[in-house]
Amino acid sequence: MLHAWTGVVLAGGRARRFGGCDKASLLVEGRRIIERQVDTFLALTPHVLIVANDASRYRDLGVPIVADVVAGVGPLGGLVTALECAPTEQVIVVACDMPFVDGTFLTHLAHEGRDAEAAVPRTRDGWHPLCASYSRTCSRRFRRRIAEGHLGVIEALAEVSVREITPDELAGFDRAGRLLTNLNSEDDYRRLFT
Repeated sequence: MLHAWTGVVLAGGRARRFGGCDKASLLVEGRRIIERQVDTFLALTPHVLIVANDASRYRDLGVPIVADVVAGVGPLGGLVTALECAPTEQVIVVACDMPFVDGTFLTHLAHEGRDAEAAVPRTRDGWHPLCASYSRTCSRRFRRRIAEGHLGVIEALAEVSVREITPDELAGFDRAGRLLTNLNSEDDYRRLFT
């Protein structure tokens, strides 16, 4: 039997640096980023969901949409939601503003995360915990951090055993050097797509 995992798009952010824009709905090659991400996940696993507090934006994508189980605490709350709502033990999350993550890399992430509490890419710029694999067992420790007021996702990695996806390992999947690019601002989007 194939190893089962859930793909989750995290689309609950407020996009403050992007003027409150719905980054998931930005167009890349004529399609919304989130649509591309959902389709990429669906080609790899039947278990796909979206974490978003405004379900109306994404109903047309045909996958379950869940609201934050711990509201107002940022990406760590979205990650906890993904872990608690997924139907499988292994969960792969992708932030909705990452237009270049592809199926080849997600397949590698799923393989490397099978027997790890977390498998997280690290570039020379740092960790990328919102494009990573997690075991549902991480949720309890992440919830405790939230309750203590510690909301940083990178800092939360100290609570779990992490299989690092190294910069050298990433290079095999990222010839153009943009696999883990986030669209954090309008300038980022214009620079890449206009």
